[in-house]
Amino acid sequence: MYSATVGTRRYTFADLKTLLAKASPLRSGDQLAGIAAETGEERVAAHYALADLPLATFLNDSVVAYESDEVTRLIVDSHDRTAFAAVAHLTVGGFRDWLLADETNTAVLSALAPGVTPEMAAAVSKICRLQDLMAIAAKCSVVTAFRNTLGLPGRLSVRLQPNHPTDDARGIAASIFDGLLLGAGDAVIGINPATDSPQSAQVLLTMLEELRDKLDIPTQSCVLAHVTTTLDLIGKGAPVDLVFQSIAGTQAANNSFGIDLALLREAREAALSLRRGTVGDNMMYFETGQGSALSANAHHGVDQQTLEARAYAVARAFKPLLVNSVVGFIGPEYLADGKQITRAGLEDHFCGKLIGVPMGVDVCYTNHAEADQDDMDALLALLVAAGVNFVMGVPGGDDIMLGYQSTSFHDALAMRDLFGRRPAPEFETWLGRQGLIDEAHRVRPRRLPSQFRALLPGKLS
Repeated sequence: MYSATVGTRRYTFADLKTLLAKASPLRSGDQLAGIAAETGEERVAAHYALADLPLATFLNDSVVAYESDEVTRLIVDSHDRTAFAAVAHLTVGGFRDWLLADETNTAVLSALAPGVTPEMAAAVSKICRLQDLMAIAAKCSVVTAFRNTLGLPGRLSVRLQPNHPTDDARGIAASIFDGLLLGAGDAVIGINPATDSPQSAQVLLTMLEELRDKLDIPTQSCVLAHVTTTLDLIGKGAPVDLVFQSIAGTQAANNSFGIDLALLREAREAALSLRRGTVGDNMMYFETGQGSALSANAHHGVDQQTLEARAYAVARAFKPLLVNSVVGFIGPEYLADGKQITRAGLEDHFCGKLIGVPMGVDVCYTNHAEADQDDMDALLALLVAAGVNFVMGVPGGDDIMLGYQSTSFHDALAMRDLFGRRPAPEFETWLGRQGLIDEAHRVRPRRLPSQFRALLPGKLS
């Protein structure tokens, strides 16, 4: 039991998961689950109790039982106590101060990452202001590589997301050309298929391979099908670069997605055997989102932000190229408005980077949330300032297949200009060869490259 006094009232919290839930900034998902603080004063009391909690507590008290949850077992069994030794003496509040200190630089944080459990990261994030989340995350660096190198300082990559409601090849190709001309696609050219048909996925993979090969683009492609579909396609010799899967922070939630850790290991080994990477072998792509465990009734009474951080421990175990928090996608039942989406996006980026995960964020919202594009503009700028590895590039910022609002190719260009960020280096060199970059290293398309003309929609298989 944990407790703290605010004014004349003493608050008690029955266990660690209750304390973490009550300390979470207000969000609709925790209210829906019935675990949120009932008043602002109770939340402040939880902050006091959490700040005084020794970090070592998280090594002895699990929010989901070790015996019944393979994600908990992964977190506990893979914890690096040698790395943790640098902060083992600290409380959660002391950890926040340590993270903000000038002496805690990128090298120190990289060495620490294997020693930070997701629950520790979630706990310290709950007592951080937005500027704390940004300042600390900006010092974290997680670099990955496949056909190009992502996450380097001063770089901002973009997932080119050319979704189409009927998987029409001409429509997808037009969106890809649009994105490439505007400097998007260095993170991945990734299609969410309209169905999980293996035949359709293979057609899309073949089309992406043809386009990438004929234009000689140093990037990677992905059809975001279920991992079992991708495994089947690998067995049939399809040109698979990245293996995608949505993941969550509990075994039960992952089971609701039709996956477990053994299946993810099998998929990674299958993708490794293809040896398609040229500069690295990070080939897993994971997507997450606060509220996914609750929506599957698999949250075990744990707050959604802590469970989101636990999903990053799953990702970390498989050395991914990309991890993407689709922050506002699940809906207002979990993140009600722009304020909650903004906080969640910065928390997710912070927690992922702190434990050593290559984080991107889909800065997005659904049309029935109390949010608009001004909220997304603000969050996008905050994330880029905080060093996010990649963001989304969607034609017009409006995904016509998934039916939600995201960020456009022009939004990413604006952020690169505003913050002096550049594409992944190998991709930037390719953009230069296409005549799409000016003397100031800005993406400025002035003509259609001749290579593109031969691949206009209608000339792709």
